[in-house]
Amino acid sequence: MSGRGKSGKSRAKAKTRSARAGLHFPVGRVHRFLRKGNYAERVGAGAPVCLAAVLDYWAAEVLELAGNAARDNKRTRIIPRHLQLAIRKDEELSKLLGSVTIAQGGVLPKIQDLLLSK
Repeated sequence: MSGRGKSGKSRAKAKTRSARAGLHFPVGRVHRFLRKGNYAERVGAGAPVCLAAVLDYWAAEVLELAGNAARDNKRTRIIPRHLQLAIRKDEELSKLLGSVTIAQGGVLPKIQDLLLSK
């Protein structure tokens, strides 16, 4: 016996809010952080979905640029140096993450014009 009573119908497989929205970031966890973070007294149902979508987009953007930087250096694995190069070369990401320090990221290569041969 299935334990479902006389109807015998089984329940549909549970689907997460992340899967419904087509996201990789966990909507439920973002919702919990919004509630526990004392940002507002109440949190709407659409707010964590929207925030998870934004985080998903930013992560995809940074990973794509870092993957390109790794490929330019003939590497198959992304390291913090590739993240640093990708973020600092992109104008919008550099402005957004301007005050962020990336451990083991190094610095951007820059040669002063004065030192270049004439």
